[in-house]
Amino acid sequence: MPKMKSNRGAAKRFSRTGGGGFKRAASHRRHILTKKSSKRKRQLRTVRTMHPSDVREAKQLLPYS
Repeated sequence: MPKMKSNRGAAKRFSRTGGGGFKRAASHRRHILTKKSSKRKRQLRTVRTMHPSDVREAKQLLPYS
């Protein structure tokens, strides 16, 4: 039986936590940053955890993570 392939787009966006969840970056931090406040941009830096309803799909996309 061949190995399953990881979805490469998901692999670049999500990584597994020790407790079995997934870490993700915040959105809205790529462009048009001049109109966003420093506080907003600073808070968008933090790593967040994926919503529980999305974890099942992420596990399918990243079978070996």
